[in-house]
Amino acid sequence: MSDLLDPRNDFVFKRIFGSEENKDVLLVFLNRTFAESGEQPLTEIVLLNPYTDKDAPLDKQSIFDIWAKTAEGKLINIEMQLFNKYDIEKRTLYYWSKRYSGQLQEGQTYKELKKCVTINILNYSFIANERYHNVFHLREDHTGLELSDDLEVHFMELSKLDDQSVPMEGGLINWLLFLKGADKSNWEVLQMNEPTLKKAMDTLEFLSQDREARRLYEERQKYLHDEASMIEWATEKGIAQGREKGLLEGEKRKAIEIAKNMLSLGIEVSVIAKASGLSESEVEALKD
Repeated sequence: MSDLLDPRNDFVFKRIFGSEENKDVLLVFLNRTFAESGEQPLTEIVLLNPYTDKDAPLDKQSIFDIWAKTAEGKLINIEMQLFNKYDIEKRTLYYWSKRYSGQLQEGQTYKELKKCVTINILNYSFIANERYHNVFHLREDHTGLELSDDLEVHFMELSKLDDQSVPMEGGLINWLLFLKGADKSNWEVLQMNEPTLKKAMDTLEFLSQDREARRLYEERQKYLHDEASMIEWATEKGIAQGREKGLLEGEKRKAIEIAKNMLSLGIEVSVIAKASGLSESEVEALKD
């Protein structure tokens, strides 16, 4: 896919799945997703924030998630994560709770609240198992009894897919292999398994040949790389500072133990301060 744009870039992903003209592509993708969690297929989907030309790659106001609603009012949010943003489970629950609670207008009752589904497509491994598609609900630990169906979170980890494992039947894996960047030599098989994938592939090829789309893609790609580098740098710095603080605290504890032992031997405070590195007032305080 060297000459093609990367569909894992959230800007490109939204152009393929989150535009009005490609709503049929999104519908089939969602039905393949929900088929794996035992839900009934959707017949209609409404885009709440369809892609427009005003979605600028560097504009913080531009949202490259896909927000949709079913005919029954169920809310769906799809987010593509090219790089590890860390604490994704907490971010997911935080944004899920905002969408869930944000449905109620003043005077409405809780029964008005509709199910909210979050679908995270990750370019990295996060869940500690071998499954590439994990689905979470609110269930009782021992019996599996569901408390409520209103919370549903999907994690799709592209990193767990074997590039060589092109299936011989339809299903979600065909879509995920396309997103991961399956070699074009495998596209024909993927299309045979999932005919609607052809429209997604055609859209990707069109965008890849469009000069303005490529310029915007490269801007977004640079922004995502810079953001990921900044998060990684901040995380590593935080770990290093924590390690340094731990070492300093360990040295301080060791100095206090030395000072206590010397005090018990009746050695002068000034001598103890020099030997331990503590101040004389700190040594005096240890007498108590």
